[in-house]
Amino acid sequence: MIDYLPTELLPALRSELRKILGVPGIGSAAAVVAGAALISTVAAALTAGPLDPTGEPATGAASIGLYPAFAVAALAAAVLGVFATAGEYWNGGMPTTVLFTPNRDRLAAAKLALPAAAGLAAAVVTALIGVGVLVGLGRGKVEFGLSLVAVFGGGLFSAVCWAVIGAGLGLALRSVAAALAVLLGWLVLLEPLIWLVARAAEVEGLVALLPGSATISTVAVGAFPESGFLAPTPAAYVVLLLWAAGLGGFGWWTLREAEL
Repeated sequence: MIDYLPTELLPALRSELRKILGVPGIGSAAAVVAGAALISTVAAALTAGPLDPTGEPATGAASIGLYPAFAVAALAAAVLGVFATAGEYWNGGMPTTVLFTPNRDRLAAAKLALPAAAGLAAAVVTALIGVGVLVGLGRGKVEFGLSLVAVFGGGLFSAVCWAVIGAGLGLALRSVAAALAVLLGWLVLLEPLIWLVARAAEVEGLVALLPGSATISTVAVGAFPESGFLAPTPAAYVVLLLWAAGLGGFGWWTLREAEL
């Protein structure tokens, strides 16, 4: 597939592909993503009751296991994006990389594109496992229709966006530790704190503009229609895309201007 891309990008893309495949623990990370998808979807399918057309989510309780599965895939994609970019500063390889790929725009494009492709691959594996589990264990407990297709589509989209966000942070901060601290600190501490403050101040709608909230809306299609914290799914796609474009673009600009 890589040979169908613009010729001038191929050397940088091949180089980044080799680096991603050589990231320490990449096999273990892939196993974690697949294992999380299997465990969460099997658990949800086994414990869910019969499909209730008036219940939430509309796709059936058996599909709830897809939400944490895609969340793990998106987080893994973001962490891989950090290591694929900031890792080069950490191991001192960026000056050599720039020497062999002096065009910073092509280099930045490759460093954002390969983590995005890896994130998509992680989400595809998650989706395939989810489909298999729901077909095998979720019959009568899940509705196979456009809403479920939208859940899978949201999972793929969110993994790609978070891979770009992680890669952008890595390029901008040039430190694996700093980028991971920002990424995990935001998701675990800052955004939940903002949710609490927004609820107390009765301005829940502002939370819909945050990346974590947008990710929930993107994957959990129509699952929480009464929540003031979550944007409608079409709008959530735009919000998450803007975060990815903003942080990815900032990382791109930082690489162009960086003194190595």
